[in-house]
Amino acid sequence: MKEIADILKAYQKATKEHKKMALATVVKVEGSSYRRPGARMLITEDGQLTGAISGGCLEGGALRKALSAIHQQENKLITYDTTDEDDAKFGIQLGCNGIVYILFEPIKTNDILNPIELLQAANQRRENCVIATLFSLNSKNQPGSLMLFREKDYLDKLPEEISGALKNDAFDALKLKTSKFETYSIDNTEVEAFLEFIPPPIQLIIAGAGNDAQPLAEMANILGWEVVIADGRQTHSTLQRFPNAKQIIISKPDGILSKVKIDEQTAFVLMTHNYNYDREFLNILLNTNAAYIGTLGPKKKLIKMLEELGVNNSINEERVHGPIGLDIGAETAEEIAISIIAEIKTVFSGGSAIKLREKKESIHFTN
Repeated sequence: MKEIADILKAYQKATKEHKKMALATVVKVEGSSYRRPGARMLITEDGQLTGAISGGCLEGGALRKALSAIHQQENKLITYDTTDEDDAKFGIQLGCNGIVYILFEPIKTNDILNPIELLQAANQRRENCVIATLFSLNSKNQPGSLMLFREKDYLDKLPEEISGALKNDAFDALKLKTSKFETYSIDNTEVEAFLEFIPPPIQLIIAGAGNDAQPLAEMANILGWEVVIADGRQTHSTLQRFPNAKQIIISKPDGILSKVKIDEQTAFVLMTHNYNYDREFLNILLNTNAAYIGTLGPKKKLIKMLEELGVNNSINEERVHGPIGLDIGAETAEEIAISIIAEIKTVFSGGSAIKLREKKESIHFTN
C-alpha cells in the first residue's frame, strides 16, 4: 500500500499541474522477476516516475512506452523477455531469467473510474479489496483496470458478458485472501484477468511515547504503515515528537481500544517501560483479534505478566512476542526499531527471517 499511497500523491500533484500521465502495472510474470504482479509505477509526460516495476532495469524503457501510450491514448501491453542469456541485446540486463508483462494505461482524469481512481477508492477504507486488471496476450485491445471489488460494494465498468463471472471470481479471491488469474472471452477474444488481492496497510499501535518509540514510528511510516501512538503522558504524546503518526491517544489502557479499530492487519508493541501499564494493556489485547502483540524487555517479564494474568503462554505464543524483535545484535533505539520492524514484517508476510543465502528456492518472485 505504500507504493499505492505514493502514486496517489503524485497523481494529485500532476493533476493540479495539468500533466498527462500513464500507469504501468506488472500484470504477469513467467519465471523470475524483481517485482511480482501488482507492482505499479506512475509516469508523467515530463518523465517523473513514482513507484517501481523492477529494480531499475525496466524504468528507462517503461518511460518511452508510457509516453507512447499517453500520446496515442490507448492501453498497451509490453513484454520484456530476459530468458535469453544474451539479454544485453534488450538493453535492460535484468539477470532475472523471466518474462515480464507490463500494462501501460494512459490516465484520463475525466474518467471517474480510471485506474488511479480505483486505487484511490481502495486506499480510502481499511478493508480488503480486489482490483481486476484485464489484458490480452493475443490481441491489440487491452481492456485494463476495470473493477474494484469489496465484500459489500464494488466499482466497475466491466463488459456485461463477463461481469457476473468476474465478480464471482473476485469474491473467491477476497475470501481466500490471495491474488489469482482467470481467463474470459470478450467479443470472442480471450482475455486474462489479474485479480489482485490488496489488504489494508499494517496498522502499528505503539503503546509508549518514549524516545525509543520515535525511531520505530518513523521507520514504520517509511514503510507506509499507519502508526498510532498510545500513552498516558501528555508531555510525551505530542505531534511534535511523532509528526507522522496518524493518531495520538492519551489514555489509560482501558480507554485506548474504543478509539482504534483492530483488524487482522493490526500489530501492537508494548514499550511504555511501565510494568503495570503493559500488563493491563496485554490483558486487554489477549481478548482481541490483534494478529501481533510484542512486548519490549526480557522474556521473564512477559512470563511474569502472563502468570499474573492467569494465562497459558503456550496458547498465545504464536501472536504474543517477547522479547520483541529479531536477533540482529541490536543495541541502540534505532537498531532495536529495525529488529522490531523486521519481526512484524516477517509475521505478516509469512517470511522465514533466514539469511537469503540459505534459501534453497529463488529469492525472486515467480509464477
